[in-house]
Amino acid sequence: MSSAKYFGGAALFAAALVSMSVFTVDQREFAVVFQLGEVKHVIEEPGLRFKIPLIQNVRFFDRRILTIDTPEPERFITAEKQNVLVDHFVKWRIIDPKLYYISVAGDETRARTRLLQTVNGALREEFGRRTVPDVVSGERDLIMENMRVRADNDARQIGVQILDVRLKRVDLPTEVSESVFRRMEAERTRVANDLRSQGAAIAEQIRADADRQRVVIIAEANREAQKLMGEGDARAIAIYAEAFGQNPEFYAFSRSLEAYRESFTGRNDVMVVDPSSDFFRFLKSPTGAANN
Repeated sequence: MSSAKYFGGAALFAAALVSMSVFTVDQREFAVVFQLGEVKHVIEEPGLRFKIPLIQNVRFFDRRILTIDTPEPERFITAEKQNVLVDHFVKWRIIDPKLYYISVAGDETRARTRLLQTVNGALREEFGRRTVPDVVSGERDLIMENMRVRADNDARQIGVQILDVRLKRVDLPTEVSESVFRRMEAERTRVANDLRSQGAAIAEQIRADADRQRVVIIAEANREAQKLMGEGDARAIAIYAEAFGQNPEFYAFSRSLEAYRESFTGRNDVMVVDPSSDFFRFLKSPTGAANN
C-alpha cells in the first residue's frame, strides 16, 4: 500500500512538473520567457514549448494589429488661430516584445498613452503650420503621412510600429461653423449680385444692339420701298406719256372719266361748277368737241 501511494504521489508530482514545464505559443502572440525576473528570450514561432518550472515564467503579448480610437474629437489650433475638432485613430503593433516590456512593462494602457501623446504632439505641430482649408482637404493626406512617420520614429523606441494614422473627421466648432457659414453666405450673395449685374449689362447691350439693327432694317426697307415706288411712278409716267402720245384724245377722255368717278362718290355729293367749264366737256359731247 505504501509503495502504491508512493508511486501515485510521484506520478502526480511528475504530471504537475510537466504541466508547469510545457506551454503553447499561439500564432497571434509573442511569448517572452523570464528567468528570475529577467527576460531570457522571446519566442515568435507558434508551437509547443518548454520552460524550467519555478525558475522561468512566460508572458504573452498580442502580435496582431491594434487600434487606438479616440472616444471624443480633440481640439487643435490652426495657423490662423482657428480651433478645429479632430477625430482620428492609430493602427499599431508590437514588433520588439523585449523592448516593449522594458519600456512600458508590457502594459498596453501605458503604451496607448505614450502613442497618443506622440500623435497628439505631431498633430498640434502639423495643424499649427496650416490653415483650415489645408487641414480640411488641401493637405490632409500629407498631414497623415507626416504624423505616421513621426509617430513611428518615436514608437520604435518602445518596441512598437505605427502602421497608419488616419483623420476620420476634421470639423469646426459650432461657433466657428456659424461664423464661416455667414461669411460663405455673404460671399455667395456678393457673387450672385455680381452675376446679376453682369447679366443686366449684357441684356442691355443685346437690347441696344437689337434696337440698332431694327432701325437699320426699317431704314433700309423704307429706302428700298421708296426706290421701288419711284421706279413704279417713273414707269407709270412713262406708260401714261406713251399712251398720251399715241392717242391724246382717248387719254384726255380716260382722265376725265377718272375725274368724274373721283368727284361723285356718293348720291349726296354736290359740286358747283360753271356748265361751260372743260370739266363737262365729255359730258356734252362724247368726242369732247365744244358745242357752238
